[in-house]
Amino acid sequence: MTVSTPTLVTFVIYISSMLLIGFIAYWRTKNLSDYILGGRSLGSFVTALSAGASDMSGWLLMGLPGAVYMSGLSEGWIGIGLIAGAYLNWLFVAGRLRVQTEHNGNALTLPDYFTSRFEDNSRILRIFSALVILVFFTIYCASGIVAGARLFESTFGMSYETALWAGAAATIVYTFIGGFLAVSWTDTVQASLMIFALILTPIVVIIATGGVDSSFIAIEAVNPGNLDMFKGASFIGVISLMAWGLGYFGQPHILARFMAVDSVNSIASARRISMTWMILCLGGAVAVGLFGIAYFSAHPEVAGAVNENHERVFIELAKVLFNPWVAGVLLSAILAAVMSTLSCQLLVCSSALTEDIYKAFLRKSASQTELVWVGRGMVLLVALVAIWLASNPDNRVLGLVSYAWAGFGAAFGPVVILSLVWKGMTRNGALAGMVLGAVTVILWKNFFGWTGLYEIIPGFILATLGILLFSRTGNGPSAVMLRNFDKAELEYQQAQRQA
Repeated sequence: MTVSTPTLVTFVIYISSMLLIGFIAYWRTKNLSDYILGGRSLGSFVTALSAGASDMSGWLLMGLPGAVYMSGLSEGWIGIGLIAGAYLNWLFVAGRLRVQTEHNGNALTLPDYFTSRFEDNSRILRIFSALVILVFFTIYCASGIVAGARLFESTFGMSYETALWAGAAATIVYTFIGGFLAVSWTDTVQASLMIFALILTPIVVIIATGGVDSSFIAIEAVNPGNLDMFKGASFIGVISLMAWGLGYFGQPHILARFMAVDSVNSIASARRISMTWMILCLGGAVAVGLFGIAYFSAHPEVAGAVNENHERVFIELAKVLFNPWVAGVLLSAILAAVMSTLSCQLLVCSSALTEDIYKAFLRKSASQTELVWVGRGMVLLVALVAIWLASNPDNRVLGLVSYAWAGFGAAFGPVVILSLVWKGMTRNGALAGMVLGAVTVILWKNFFGWTGLYEIIPGFILATLGILLFSRTGNGPSAVMLRNFDKAELEYQQAQRQA
């Protein structure tokens, strides 16, 4: 396969820019708080775009357009659920989590927050939540590395083994060097690149197919059901797709952005920016798949690669319709989507190992410099394990990724929400919620998948019930817990009145 020079040049420029940002962030990183939470210094714009980019992986430019290309608008329900979930997460969780983590031991990670919030001297909450993060996110990282490898493999004709290291190397380096600041700053660039690609591409496709009216006629001619949101949809199917939105409340890499914002007063503007970005990107991704139907039905001679793998619809449209230099930029957007999510996952795993295991159990008196370098070492360790898992892309462990989102959503979501709004919640309730949420997701997926109901729904419900029930057993919250909760809530309410 001949490598396009413009594509190669744009990829090199893009990757070099990400590495430069990593080195700049290196000089701003002085302690562990800087490395894993950016010293709580992110402004609203960076917070907004970093939250969006860390959320949307290669699925946004490959999986979603491919699903719509194959099945039509009925696949769009997942986008509606994600938008609703993300908005509610910003509205009810973001501000409260920012102030509660600060008032509860200045917590830097979710396990750290749970331990401080519920005065868990046994530290079982820290251990269990850290293990959930490590298991699911290491698998997630492997998935991201596979996606990056597939992109390099198809774009540059590399062997899978070479593409594996090429795709992962840049992300590992800038995360290793710059930590949270590097990840957040690069996320901002990557989010900008992603929205540029997802707005430009459907516009050009519509023009190439003769306009909006002609495109819809062509789409309907292929299959009238392509324009039917309810085609083949059942009540359980629609609810299950929309229930993806529940996952947002428990995703550690997204919640970390809320914890890192410079002030609770920045949340409102960050919410508006992030939701605008998300709606435009999801709408663009759906449009790419939908109008791709019209284009490739009119040009079957170039539809071979898409018919073989529908997830290549964005890639093939970029190659066919754009100048090679522009196509290189658009293809870099896929790499941006993969890298932005992978870097966040690596950093959350590093944070769990450094703050919640190494510092908490092994070296309580470790210096800040030592902890930063341990954090960097943990990034490298997790990355190597993920590369090992990804070395066989058909390894069945990667199948767990399909419900890792549900696992995080059910295990952490109800615990996070109720810990922020109910001061009567206790450690027993938090632990019961985590265990019930995680176990229900796994059991439902393996034994009740035939129902068609997305496993996050029963997991979320049972976790919530477990929290409510077990929080009423044993000792109630201490006076210190109640006082910290009230102080944080008062600060949040004052910020709301000023917004």
